[in-house]
Amino acid sequence: MVIYENMQIPEYVERDPWLHPYKDVILGRLKRYHLVREDITAGKGLKAFADGHHYFGLHKKKRGWVFREWAPNATRIYFLCEGSGWREEEAYRLRPAASGEGVWELRLPHEKLHHLDLFHLSVHWDGGQGERIPSYATRVVQDPVTKLFNAQVWDPPEPYRMQHPPPPADEAPFIYEAHIGMSSEEEKVATYTEFRDNLLPYIKEAGYNTLQLMAIQEHPYYGSFGYHVSSFFAPSSRFGTPDELRSLIDTAHGMGLRVIMDIVHSHAVRNEVEGLGLFDGTRTQYFHAGARGEHPAWNSYCFNYGKHEVLRFLLSNLRYWLEEFGFDGFRFDGVTSMLYLDHGLGRDFTSYENYYNGEQDEDAILYLTLANELVHKIRPDALTIAEEMSGMPGLGIPVSKGGIGFDYRLAMGVPDFWIRLIKEYPDEQWNVSQIYHELSNHRQDEKTISYAESHDQALVGDKTIAFRLMDKEMYFHMRKDDHHLVIDRGLALHKMIRLVTAATAGGGYLNFMGNEFGHPEWIDFPREGNNWSYRYARRQWSLLRDPGLHYHELADFDKAMIHLLREERIYDLLFPFLISSNERDQVLAFSRKELLFVFNFNPVTSFSDYGIPVGAGNYRIVLDTDDPRYGGQGRVDHSLTYPALKYGKWYSSDPFYVKLYLPARTALVLKRQLPRRVR
Repeated sequence: MVIYENMQIPEYVERDPWLHPYKDVILGRLKRYHLVREDITAGKGLKAFADGHHYFGLHKKKRGWVFREWAPNATRIYFLCEGSGWREEEAYRLRPAASGEGVWELRLPHEKLHHLDLFHLSVHWDGGQGERIPSYATRVVQDPVTKLFNAQVWDPPEPYRMQHPPPPADEAPFIYEAHIGMSSEEEKVATYTEFRDNLLPYIKEAGYNTLQLMAIQEHPYYGSFGYHVSSFFAPSSRFGTPDELRSLIDTAHGMGLRVIMDIVHSHAVRNEVEGLGLFDGTRTQYFHAGARGEHPAWNSYCFNYGKHEVLRFLLSNLRYWLEEFGFDGFRFDGVTSMLYLDHGLGRDFTSYENYYNGEQDEDAILYLTLANELVHKIRPDALTIAEEMSGMPGLGIPVSKGGIGFDYRLAMGVPDFWIRLIKEYPDEQWNVSQIYHELSNHRQDEKTISYAESHDQALVGDKTIAFRLMDKEMYFHMRKDDHHLVIDRGLALHKMIRLVTAATAGGGYLNFMGNEFGHPEWIDFPREGNNWSYRYARRQWSLLRDPGLHYHELADFDKAMIHLLREERIYDLLFPFLISSNERDQVLAFSRKELLFVFNFNPVTSFSDYGIPVGAGNYRIVLDTDDPRYGGQGRVDHSLTYPALKYGKWYSSDPFYVKLYLPARTALVLKRQLPRRVR
């Protein structure tokens, strides 16, 4: 692509006539991206610019320790630790670095700091002073008694060495979204090591190939779910040590699991002592001034992506997690909030004008473009996913082709659709054409990750699909010998909803930990309102292991579904092929590669000899939501082969049909077996 005055219109814009009126805006963004990139890299490359973590913070060199901090408004900075008596000693006073530009520096002999020593800063500015955690701290711990945070020296005598290379990125992502702390059944905060030993084998066996870890960046309030980050370079110490996180990721790689991180660059916690708020006495060091710097819905601060120092901080953060811990990519949180000056709050995004009318945060768009370029330069096979609901065009187009560069966007409208359908419409009014449209509707040139529910739908104030379908009856009637109509309906629809969502996805699939087996309770982290209880901040795996309960049947179905879709590589085709959607019968049929998916959402009517037009060949059932192994009623004979026959006048143009028995509230997946050629 030719840049600047002779820049070409990206292909994705040329293909979409609705984008033609906004060519100048799109080209303006691309031109600005190239100009800023050239300015910040000075010909040295983007990776060299994203080296802040190698320069700032605490580093052990041959001649001693070197510590640097960026604090342009500071007048004095002291390094406080046990060696200084936690006082402002002159020997521990930082000096302006030779580079200037608000950088401060301290050099100490090796014997002054040791592994596990605690430290923090005392920052002075005109008219004030405050104790601060260094902005590039890589280890932050909280005192269990005082609840105060300190940075900690992490210099183990035998640091963990990664043993396994990352698995190849040769197939679509099937993502298991998980939270370390609540992964145990015990009422406590679980650890990296416990997750490694107990959950990784389960995730591997369940068929998922990608693990998405939430709440890794240090956050002072556990109940924020990790979304109010204070120390961006520090893995949360409440789960264990940095090396224990490395071991978890390394073990996952050895199992063939890729590991991506839920990264929060959309905002930061307001805290001043342990966060970046008023770090050098000003709010504007990292964040916007005034109302633009405060998120009205999240009670947090918003980054000023227009400052080169902020770009370096955030881009270095991405490089740090990729190189220091071996993460295989990122799910970027809050992208919609970043893209728009009003954070997209209360908008419907019904017009393309919403993307180009000057109400966008062009600095944030530029940052996200640089971020995707950097991630893929460091790791060409890395995965980047945008949590984005506005539908911004070009978001999932590579940077090299004029886009913002994400590999995937989350299909955030899908879980909202399921909530609306379950809440507002009786089963007999479920429109299969609408279901298919909502689940398969995405931009033709962008990949999406679909999900029926994520962690958002499991939080207090919302409900999981299982709980919406079965509600309080889950507490009393989930035993296999206790037949209950509400439970039967819930089990059937839980499987059908997950199957149709995964089968229509535009490139990948995601599930949150425990939702696959219909976890019966919401997530509620310890807080004052629940007397700081961990009762709901855990996963009840014992329900899954009880052979007398239905939970394992849902998990067994999910496992069979994931393995089948992966083996058949259905996402090699970006879209399914719609065969029929009979709204009166509530029967939906579509195909993907050699798989035929047939759904009978009718709550009361079963159909015999139901004709589905298909390609020539024989068809066999490979997955059945009514299978007794998965809590079904066993109404379908799996031993049968279904030949595709012509039922018309036998003209060559007449379609082939398979005739199926479709029980009510059942989905079947059949695989076509092509006839062998006779030589």
